[in-house]
Amino acid sequence: MYKIVTFLLILTLNAFAFTPNAEEHVKLSATAIGLNDNPYLVISLKNDDHWHTYWKNPGDAGLTIKFEIFENGNKKDFKALSWPAPKKYLEAGDILAYGYSGTNHFFYELPRNFYNKELEIKGTWLVCKDICIPGSATTKIKLGTTGWGENHSFKVTAKDIGATFSKLPKLTATPNNLEIFLTKAKEENKLSIQYTLTNFNFKNFNKKSNLLTPYLQPPFDYKHEKLYFDKTNNTLYGRMYVDWDGEYEEPEWPLPQDGIFKKPIVAKFLVQFDKSKKPILIKHSFKQFAMTGDESMESFFKTLIPVTGKTIDIKSSSSSDDKSLLYFILFAFLGGLILNLMPCVLPVISLKLFGLVVHSNESKSKILKHNLAYTAGVISSFMALAAVILFLKSSGEKIGWGFQLQSPGFVFTMMIILFVMALNMLGLFEFITPGGRSLGNTQIKKGMGGDFLNGILATILSTPCSAPFLGTALTFAFTTGPSSIFIIFFFVGFGLSFPFILTGFFPKLISFLPKPGMWMEKLKNILGFTLLLTFVWLYDVLANIIDFSASGIYLNIIFTLIFMAFFFRKYITKIFFWNIVFFALPIALTVNLISNDGLKVDYRTKSKIQKTNGQIWNKWSQESMDRLKVQKKWVFIDFTAKWCLTCKVNKKLVLETDSFSKFVKENKLELLIADWTKRDDYITDFLNKYKIVGVPAYFLQRPNGEIIHLGETISIGKIRDNMK
Repeated sequence: MYKIVTFLLILTLNAFAFTPNAEEHVKLSATAIGLNDNPYLVISLKNDDHWHTYWKNPGDAGLTIKFEIFENGNKKDFKALSWPAPKKYLEAGDILAYGYSGTNHFFYELPRNFYNKELEIKGTWLVCKDICIPGSATTKIKLGTTGWGENHSFKVTAKDIGATFSKLPKLTATPNNLEIFLTKAKEENKLSIQYTLTNFNFKNFNKKSNLLTPYLQPPFDYKHEKLYFDKTNNTLYGRMYVDWDGEYEEPEWPLPQDGIFKKPIVAKFLVQFDKSKKPILIKHSFKQFAMTGDESMESFFKTLIPVTGKTIDIKSSSSSDDKSLLYFILFAFLGGLILNLMPCVLPVISLKLFGLVVHSNESKSKILKHNLAYTAGVISSFMALAAVILFLKSSGEKIGWGFQLQSPGFVFTMMIILFVMALNMLGLFEFITPGGRSLGNTQIKKGMGGDFLNGILATILSTPCSAPFLGTALTFAFTTGPSSIFIIFFFVGFGLSFPFILTGFFPKLISFLPKPGMWMEKLKNILGFTLLLTFVWLYDVLANIIDFSASGIYLNIIFTLIFMAFFFRKYITKIFFWNIVFFALPIALTVNLISNDGLKVDYRTKSKIQKTNGQIWNKWSQESMDRLKVQKKWVFIDFTAKWCLTCKVNKKLVLETDSFSKFVKENKLELLIADWTKRDDYITDFLNKYKIVGVPAYFLQRPNGEIIHLGETISIGKIRDNMK
C-alpha cells in the first residue's frame, strides 16, 4: 500500500513539472544476434548520465521497465532471460530503489530460422534523477536472411552484449552456506525473513548491493534489507521485514494464525555476495513461519556490527577476532576435559586407566608412547569428524553434535565392536587390547594399537554428550568457517586426552593406583560388564531408530550367534572349518539384514504423548508452542535423544523425580519433549536458531511467548528462578 501511495505522489508532482520528454533521457535500440549457438533478440536501453530506470522489483517506489514485441501487429511472447542484476539506489526520504543506469541489455529467445521478419518493439519506463518522468519509445528491427539484424540509436557492440550475457543470473540451487527462514514480527501483519551466510571470505563481499534482492511476490511486500557481521567476521546475518498484503488479494488471504500457509509461497531472490563472481537466482519455498524468535534475534543483532555501504576494515578488527577465537578455544579445551567425567565416555576411560596400571612398571618413555598413541587416536578421530561435518554441511545437510548416532548403520557397527570387546574382556578370546594380550599378565608390554583404538572409541562415545563450556565452543565451530571447525575440534580432542598426556609426562600422578596383580582379572571382568552396559545403551538407541518389530529378531539372533561363535571356539573346538561355519552364520544374517533395509530409519510417528512418573509430556512442535502461547501457559521443553546419556542422567536426577512432578502440578507447567534420536530438521532448525548444536537443551516459554534457553543442565531451582 505504501508503494502505491508513493507512486501516486510521484505522478502528481510530475503532472505539475515542466520537464523534457523522457525519451530525451532514455534511448531504445534492438539487435538480433547469435550467442552460444542460439539466436536472441537483444533490447538495449541507454540512460543519460545520473538518470536511472527500474528493475523488475522497483523497490519502495517506481515502475518497472516493460517491453512489448510485435510482428505484423501481432504480439509475440518470446521467452525472456533473467534481467541483468540491478543497482541499489537510496533516494531522498530513505526510499530504496532497484534499477539501472548507463547502458543495459535485455535478452529474449528467438525461434530458430526466424528469417526475413520485421519486429516492432515498444518500451515503457519511469526514468528518475531529481524528479521522475514516465516515458516510452518504439523501434523496429528487420531480421535478414541469417536471422540477424540491428537498429541502433546509440553505439552498441557485440562485445558489450556478450559481456552482459555472460553475467546474467541463472537459476541455481540455494548455496549450502546460505540459510533462510521466516518468523512472525511483533507488528500485526508483518513477517521477518532472516538469513545467515557462513564459510565465505567477507573481504570479497559486495557491500554496495543487497545480499538478497527480492523479486515481486504477492502477498509479500518487502522492506529494506539490514545486514550485520559478527564480531569475528565469520558469519553475515541478514533480515528483511515483509508486510503481509493478503487483505488486498482476491479472494482475501489473511495471515494464518497457526503459522502455516494454505499454499506454499515460492519467492525468488537475486543473490549477490561475492563481488568477484556473477549473481545467481534462487527460489525459496515458504510453507510456514515461526511464531516466535524475532525478538530474540533483535537482541542478538544489537551485539553485531551493522553493514553499511562504507568499507569495513576487516583487518583492523583482527585483534578482537584473535581474542574471540582464544575464548572459544579455551571453552573447547575445558569442554573436552569435562567429557572425561561424562557417563558416555567412562567405560572407555576405565579401559585406558586399566592399561595405565598394566604399563606402570615400564619406562617413562614407553608409558609416554602408550598415552600419545591414545591421544593420537582421539585427535585424529576428531579431525576426521570435523572433515565429515564440513563435507555434510557443504552438501546442504543440517547436522548437529552427535549426528552419527542418528545413523542406524553406525550404531549397529558400534554395537558389534563393543560387544566383541566385552567378550574379550570377559575372557572368551584374546587379542591385543589396551592392556596387552592377556590383561592380567604384565609380561607382554605391547598394545599401542589398542591405545589408538581406545582413543577412537573415546571420541565416538563422547560425541553424544554435551558438557559445560562445550556447547558454546561447538556452536562457534558449526556456524563458522572450515578452519574454525578443525581448530575447535582439535582442542576438544586435546581436552579429552589431556589427563593422559599429563600422566604420560608425569607417571607418578597415578602412583595412588595399586600395582598389577591377580586383582586385575576380576577388574577386567567388571570392565567387560561396563562395556556390555554401553552395548545395551546402543541397543536401546537402535531399537528407537529402526522398525524394531521387523528387525529386532534379526538383531537378537545375530548377537546370540556372535556369542556362540566365540564360546564354541573357546570351550568346544578350534578346528578351522567349524569356526568358519559358526562365524559365517552371523555374517550371513547381517548381510541379509542390511540388504533388506532392516537398518533403515523408521520415520513413522509414534505416540504423541509420553507418561513418566505421573507427568504427561506432549510431543514438541512449533505449532504446539504457539497453541500454548495463545492459552497463556508456562511451557517447559526438553530437547533430548535416546543416545544422549547426559539427557538420561538429567532425567533421573531431576525430570523424573517426585519433586519435579510436584513442581509441575503446583505451577501448572505444560511439558513438551522434542526427541532428536532420529534426524529431524524441524528440531535442528529450532536449535540452530538459538545457536545450539547438540542435546540436551532445555527451554522455558513464558505465557507471552518469550523463549528462555536454560542451557544443557537443569534444576528445579533454575526453572523456578526463570518463572519469576
